[in-house]
Amino acid sequence: MGGLIALVVVLVLAVAILMSCIKIVPQAHAYVVERLGAYQQTWSVGLHIKVPFIDTVAKRVILKEQVVDFAPQPVITKDNVTMRIDTVVFFQITDPKLFAYGVENPIMAIENLTATTLRNIIGEMELDQTLTSREVINTKMRASLDIATDPWGIKVNRVELKNIIPPAAIQDAMEKQMKAERERREAILRAEGEKKSTILVAEGQKESAILEAEAEKQSAILRAEAEKEKMIREAEGEAEAILKVQKATADGIRMIREAGADEAVLRIKSLEAFEKAADGQATKIIIPSEIQGLAGLAASAKEVFK
Repeated sequence: MGGLIALVVVLVLAVAILMSCIKIVPQAHAYVVERLGAYQQTWSVGLHIKVPFIDTVAKRVILKEQVVDFAPQPVITKDNVTMRIDTVVFFQITDPKLFAYGVENPIMAIENLTATTLRNIIGEMELDQTLTSREVINTKMRASLDIATDPWGIKVNRVELKNIIPPAAIQDAMEKQMKAERERREAILRAEGEKKSTILVAEGQKESAILEAEAEKQSAILRAEAEKEKMIREAEGEAEAILKVQKATADGIRMIREAGADEAVLRIKSLEAFEKAADGQATKIIIPSEIQGLAGLAASAKEVFK
């Protein structure tokens, strides 16, 4: 019975040891394996079996890109202005062996190296240049850090200046300058708006004056044409009246002649026409000799009848 229990214990221990020797490396990871304290190999993704009691997994390494946000670091510019800058570093482990044995604390090493590199770069730039050259600073820092971390099996992909904090006095001056700049731009925009409004009003007045002049011109043309038409109609009416009078006179004479009237009757008709003419406002009347004789004849006839 005791032997059976011992056998079961041995089997359980053997299974446990065998299970501990089976290792599965997940995606985007790598295991650094040591044998008797010395580097043996690097396991990549998949199933691996280590020698019990001899092989050990010394370090589990993440191969994905990692992000480290460092606290603000005090730096001094070329014109002796102290400011605080915090940085964000994006890095990736490319060689697990170098990462495991290259430096004791890689993250702390990267932080110290970032602070040193940042002070060197900012120390060569003035304040205004520092505030407007983030991209230049980022590029220089990435290049410097990538070279320095290469022996550690680390590749620095990007470095970003998260925040630049100048002294309080400079912040106040910058805020005042920005406020003045905003007010200046606002004044310029307002002046441009007023200018455009004035131009639009002037163009509107000009267009209105042109339209009024055009309307007056058309009105004058229409009045002149109406007056011309009126005069033409009046002249045509007078001409038509004259033609009608002449036609009536000609018709009267024709009718008298057709009736067989003699010379005496015609002279009497002429006298009647002369009488009507004398009823006017003329002060001097020239009487033809024929009518004068006819007048004497009429007076003699009057005495006979009396």
